[in-house]
Amino acid sequence: MIEINKKTKAVQDEIDLLNLLIDTYDNDHNSFDDLDPIELLKSVMNDHKMKSVDLAILLNVSEGLVSDMLNYKKGLSKDTIRILSQKFKMSQEAFNRSYKLRLSIPTKIKKLKTIKTTKRMLKAF
Repeated sequence: MIEINKKTKAVQDEIDLLNLLIDTYDNDHNSFDDLDPIELLKSVMNDHKMKSVDLAILLNVSEGLVSDMLNYKKGLSKDTIRILSQKFKMSQEAFNRSYKLRLSIPTKIKKLKTIKTTKRMLKAF
């Protein structure tokens, strides 16, 4: 990009127009609204040829936590959303939308036959 020491009104108007055109194009052609944050994350990871190990290093978290996030078992934290939006140059809102988590029933509770109510309650989630 060329650095301009003195911005004339015409140059500033051109910059403003370009910004407006880019924003309008992005809003009209944004296909990410169809994806939940995890699908979006998987898509951009694929585009950047990233594996879950690479994501764990980027986020400074364990591979297990990344696996849980990618399998809808854990949500994305604010710090994670911030890092992802900076890395992939996307708005935080793209990763900060609601989506359903998949809760698993702990093995001990699955084996208990006397606590049917608890098992039914957990399955409801």
